[in-house]
Amino acid sequence: MEQEARVLRAAGGFGRARRLLAAASWVPCVVLGLALSSEALLTAQPARCCRPDPALLPPALLDAAIPRLGPTRVQSPCLLLRYPEPAPRARRGLRPAPAPNGTRPGPRGWLYALPAAGLLRSRVTQWNLMCGDSWNVPLEQLSHLLGWLLGCVILGAGCDRFGRRAVFVASLVLSTGLGAGEALVTSFLTLLVLRLIHGGMLAGALLALYLARLELCDPPHRLAFSLGAGLFSVAGTLLLPGLAALVQDWHLLQGLGALMSGLLLLFWGFPALFPESPCWLLATGQVARARNILWHFAEASGVDPDHGSLEENSLATELAMLSAGSPQPQYHSPLGLLHTQVTWRNGLILSFSSLVGGGIRASFLRSLAPQVLTFYLPYFLEAGLEAAALVFLLLTADRWGRRPVLLLGTMATGLASLLILAGAQYLPAWTMLSVSVLGLLASRAVSVLSSLFAAEVFPTVIRGAGLGLVLGAGFLGQAADPLDTMHGRRGFFLQHVVFTSLAVLTLLCVLLLPESRNRGLPQSLQDADRLRCPPRLRGCSRQDHLPLLSPSDACWAGHTLEQH
Repeated sequence: MEQEARVLRAAGGFGRARRLLAAASWVPCVVLGLALSSEALLTAQPARCCRPDPALLPPALLDAAIPRLGPTRVQSPCLLLRYPEPAPRARRGLRPAPAPNGTRPGPRGWLYALPAAGLLRSRVTQWNLMCGDSWNVPLEQLSHLLGWLLGCVILGAGCDRFGRRAVFVASLVLSTGLGAGEALVTSFLTLLVLRLIHGGMLAGALLALYLARLELCDPPHRLAFSLGAGLFSVAGTLLLPGLAALVQDWHLLQGLGALMSGLLLLFWGFPALFPESPCWLLATGQVARARNILWHFAEASGVDPDHGSLEENSLATELAMLSAGSPQPQYHSPLGLLHTQVTWRNGLILSFSSLVGGGIRASFLRSLAPQVLTFYLPYFLEAGLEAAALVFLLLTADRWGRRPVLLLGTMATGLASLLILAGAQYLPAWTMLSVSVLGLLASRAVSVLSSLFAAEVFPTVIRGAGLGLVLGAGFLGQAADPLDTMHGRRGFFLQHVVFTSLAVLTLLCVLLLPESRNRGLPQSLQDADRLRCPPRLRGCSRQDHLPLLSPSDACWAGHTLEQH
């Protein structure tokens, strides 16, 4: 671990070249943010669901069949589709009356308005995925989330075996082709398969980009550059409704997304903007490949690679010492986690926190539904709260530490969920709205910090697989909501109870995590196992600060960080 750190310092540290590359990696996050949030618009239900065509209904049924404004129309609009006899015009063999502007023909002579204030013709309107076929909408959402989950797990391990750059470029190539194929698809079953594979490819690109950016930064700048990328992703989420209003059809929107992926491949496919991670190359013993990249970093930072200062050796000397010890590349399997003492436990805890942060958001969004009457308000509210969570982490995670902020976020998530669970029938509407907003903010902060924390505690040799498992747990939590929707929301209360219980359990487990603030990234499994939780009584300057425990005047005799 120390040798790799000396090599990076000899190459100019976090100099100009590495700063520019880390900042340039923010731009692809806009496109990835568009792709990740597009499912909400592409599967949006029509704003007014079903509406009768008076020309196709008997006169005696007109007054009883026309939907009224109010809770009944919103909760069960498809009950209005049942009428006892065929329409008069259909019996006489006459053609139905033309549909008004802004509508599409629905089942059995009905019309329904376009979703989301008429801005986008979604897949729901093309295949009539309403009423009896409405279960296909959460099925598509579930397929897309399952693709992200599998992509994080499989391609995360691929990042450790083939490299960050190889996975990023391959994922972009395939996602561009799959996105274009989705825009031309004519079968819903084919769309499900394409959404599954496309989600996996996008997950691979996102994960590889995240790892490469993190490994470019030095410890003081890791948080700022990681959260800056998150803010660019939020910008992509906010741009999506504008693009939908511009193109007004999901085929064009899907094609536009494929075009953006192709532009990313055109620019970020070159090694100048996305080189292989030198940190991963050094950790796996590929010194010859790392040499050219580190030489470029050193020259761009104004450092002579052959002649170092008196305090540190030259880059050439450090690389020569490193290549003498490991002439052949050494890759590690994710199963190596099972042979560690501490790292597997840290990964399990962070996976649970990511699972809770991703899954419990559906409960808070469901609590907002009675107070929210439009589609865009919860969409922009969730995007704004994600940006607020990123700013909150930017101000606190380096000042207070990763573990205290994660503990605070998990505590706020659990308390908000308990309040909604226990007081939904007794609390006023404004209180429920405030608690739901707080829960959304805290759960988003928990998800983001869990990913960053996992990337900092997993070693470089299996960082892709470890981070992929943690991110995959978050998508698994999000998949619980469409799965429950397919069953008619009959298990929503049980789902809320389960995630609330997991939040309380995670709150206790967070105390076992180490503190990774201002520490170098561990390179090997042995380095990661040395990141231990602090002793229960603090007082030594070498030990981490553990929150919520009273200080002690002295440490236990002989109690060191490695012995704990």
